[in-house]
Amino acid sequence: MIVQPQDIIQFWFKDHGAKDWFTGGEDFDKKIADKFTATHTAAHKGELFAWRTSPENRLAEIIVLDQFTRQLYRKDPRAFACDPIALTLAQEMVIRGDDMKLDEDWRTFAYMPYMHCESLAVHDEAMKLFGALPGENSLEYELKHRTMIEKFGRYPYRNQVLGRQNTPQEDEFLSKEHDSFGQ
Repeated sequence: MIVQPQDIIQFWFKDHGAKDWFTGGEDFDKKIADKFTATHTAAHKGELFAWRTSPENRLAEIIVLDQFTRQLYRKDPRAFACDPIALTLAQEMVIRGDDMKLDEDWRTFAYMPYMHCESLAVHDEAMKLFGALPGENSLEYELKHRTMIEKFGRYPYRNQVLGRQNTPQEDEFLSKEHDSFGQ
C-alpha cells in the first residue's frame, strides 16, 4: 500500500529519531520494509510526483528515495540506485528556497542527498548548506564525506557492493579503521 507523505514525516521525525536513523539496524530496516516497500517502489518509478506540492511532501519523497533505499537494500547495489533522483529533488527544493520553509532539524534530511553524492562540486554546495544549519554535527559529517570524495573521487566503502575495483590507496584506507557512515 502506498502511504501519504505525512505518514513518512510522522514515521521518520516523530516515531523515530537519531538512534534509529543512524544506527537502527535490522529491526528498523524491517519496519521500513513492512510499511513502505510499495511507497518506495512508486517513488523509484517517479509515481509520487503529486507529492511535490509542498516542502514537507517533497521532503517525504526525498526521505523515501535517499534514506529508505539504504535501509531496504543495505549491502546491495540497489541501496544507491535512487541517489540521483533524491539529489535532483533536493537541488530543486534548494533552488526554490523551499528548504528554508522546513524545520531546521528536517533540513538535514533535505540536504542528505548532497552528502551521499560522489561529486566534489555537489559537496562544495553541501558545505554551504550544512554550514548554515545550527550545531556542528551535520557540517562535521559533511566535511568527512567531502574529504573522502576529494581524496578518492568516490566512497571506497561502496566499491565492493557496487562491483568496483579498489585502487591501492583505497585498499590501504579500507584496511584501517574508517567511518563507513552506515553504508
